Amino acid sequence: MALETTTIQEKLTQKFGDKVLDFGMSKDIFSFEVHPYALHEVIRMLKEDKDLNFHFLTDLCGIHYPDNDDNHQFAVVYHLHNWVENTRIRVKTYLTTTPEVTSIIDLFLCANWMERETWDFYGINFMGHPQLKRILNMDEMISHPMRKEFPMEDSGRTDKDDRFFGRT
Repeated sequence: MALETTTIQEKLTQKFGDKVLDFGMSKDIFSFEVHPYALHEVIRMLKEDKDLNFHFLTDLCGIHYPDNDDNHQFAVVYHLHNWVENTRIRVKTYLTTTPEVTSIIDLFLCANWMERETWDFYGINFMGHPQLKRILNMDEMISHPMRKEFPMEDSGRTDKDDRFFGRT
């Protein structure tokens, strides 16, 4: 019997109450929001519950919403997959202007590089990560380039001529 979205929602709300919210389908994937302090336990349940069985972390990424209020400036999105039932879900948590959330590396080892990449580009701190350091950008960088406040171009560059970019 296929895993129904109502089953997922009922199990989560029964255990976590108002810490999980906004359930619904979004682009053919069952999605919901989790309060950041409950995220680790929600993902643990999704993985370890025998009925849910979400054993594969497909993706983890960050998002910056500069126009949102201070409690929703950043988000971390997790995509999980139940291979047995071929069911995918999206779990989203919103973070404040000082973004931090508990690492899930103890649940999914593949989260190691995904969390490092998200920290590198967005500055989201994954508490408990064993080696949170730059993975794609230079170690000397002091900013996080995927944040919306990051400048699109380096105004100090002398090696480009605006004429070649359609600007005069």
